[in-house]
Amino acid sequence: MSNRDDNLTELYDKDGNLIGVLITAPLWEQIKPKLKGILPEEAPKERPEPTGDWNTLKDYWDFPYPVDTDVHCENCGNKTDDWEKDEPRKFRLTSCNLGGLVSFKCTQCQARIVKKHFKDQITVECTPYIDEKTQRKEARY
Repeated sequence: MSNRDDNLTELYDKDGNLIGVLITAPLWEQIKPKLKGILPEEAPKERPEPTGDWNTLKDYWDFPYPVDTDVHCENCGNKTDDWEKDEPRKFRLTSCNLGGLVSFKCTQCQARIVKKHFKDQITVECTPYIDEKTQRKEARY
């Protein structure tokens, strides 16, 4: 990385090729209106569900209880017995790993539901969606 000035940081790969530029927020606010015709206007599409990771977890399932597909949102009361079969989806799978950590987003209230599969139990956490950032958790560069 090299700094051209206080508003731009050029980013290089290991071979010295320029791969991007990091700009400060004040500079972004200045140039954003000028890029109106170049930048896409539509909101980014939601990433596909990581069903491959879910299938891998099911393939290697070694918990003493059966695979659970029920999801319940404590925030709005939305619930399903089998999230995989819902059409349209009541809950979207957002992440899953082989360790048994499975995360969903409620399509009704956007809350995050996390299911932690342990050897002998499942714990569930529901975190309401918050539209505004917490300033003390904001990244600083």
